[in-house]
Amino acid sequence: MTSTGAVAAPSVALVETSELFPGLLPFQSWDVLGTADEILVRDAGSHPSAPHLHLAGLDLVTVTPARLERGDLDLSRPGRPDDRRIAKALVGLAEQRRRVVYLLGPEDDALAAALAGMAADHDLEIELVFLAQQPAGAELLRLVEVMARLRDPEDGCPWDLEQDHATLLPYLVEETYELVEAVEAGEDAELLEELGDVLLQIVFHARIARDRGAFGIDEVARGIADKLVHRHPHVFADGDASSPDEVQANWDRLKDEEKGRNGPFDGVPAAGPGLELLRTLQRKAAKRGLTPPDLDPSVEMVAALARHCGEVPAAQREEAVGRLLASVVALAGELGVDPEVAARTAARQQRARTDAALAHGAALGGDPGQPDAQTWASWWAAAEDEDRA
Repeated sequence: MTSTGAVAAPSVALVETSELFPGLLPFQSWDVLGTADEILVRDAGSHPSAPHLHLAGLDLVTVTPARLERGDLDLSRPGRPDDRRIAKALVGLAEQRRRVVYLLGPEDDALAAALAGMAADHDLEIELVFLAQQPAGAELLRLVEVMARLRDPEDGCPWDLEQDHATLLPYLVEETYELVEAVEAGEDAELLEELGDVLLQIVFHARIARDRGAFGIDEVARGIADKLVHRHPHVFADGDASSPDEVQANWDRLKDEEKGRNGPFDGVPAAGPGLELLRTLQRKAAKRGLTPPDLDPSVEMVAALARHCGEVPAAQREEAVGRLLASVVALAGELGVDPEVAARTAARQQRARTDAALAHGAALGGDPGQPDAQTWASWWAAAEDEDRA
């Protein structure tokens, strides 16, 4: 009864739930559920929220679908037949009890529309209790659950169950190169797919680690999040960095402090493509003024041209270097040399020579931090003489 004595219109409260977060409901939802005589659902035995509500002292009741009569078979009305059967049952219960509460589940995406199609004929009020918007990253939880299912010892996938960190490595490398190709192609659909494939590899490795009792995906995510916060003090603390170069310098300094690294090449993995390894070693050497002072005479002219091509458009420079590399690869073929092996050999030699030159300088009492060009050239030459001796 209302305050004026009129009979209140029948109403149905539809409470939204999330399959990803079945136990996380806002206070508005708990308020509606906690004051309901019954909490109706499509199937009390399979609803994702049932265990969580049971712990709170609330049990679910399965709705008995109503039978559709001839007049209910209007194809212009929204909702599938099973939705309309549930909707009709809710209307009947609301007319008897004046108010019913229904907890939406994974199969109820069209139920509200079906109920709305009957509301006008029955003077029915529909109350929708929505969840808050899911935070970005919520779907990652579903991926974690899917992987857990695939690795289930009893009901999982035989192929997924037999994998380990080593057997997955070829797939990680392959998916990474496919991601590179998608980025270069500039196609968002491909980029979306390939990012998912790489993400799968991360989640897969984390699940394998959890299965052997080492760590899990939460530790992986927490570790990288903590690292990002620590290495961005200009964002999360009182650090100072106003340019990308300053940010990179701070990152490198903090990383060296964390890892206890002193050498210019500490932490550079020996594995990986030869050209990329060479590029990494040369970049790190240049940061400390440790660039090899005696370029091979065969590339002196190319280096001189490179120093004066700043005004040439980047695309042309890239094309020119590409042709040069293609010629080098062709030359390697003529000489019966594997260019990848040659690149890795050159990287290994530069690394060993740099370490030897720094060791020579340290033995002389010099500062290996960032020697001047003349001092570095003398150390480099001495290292070469020692290598030949």
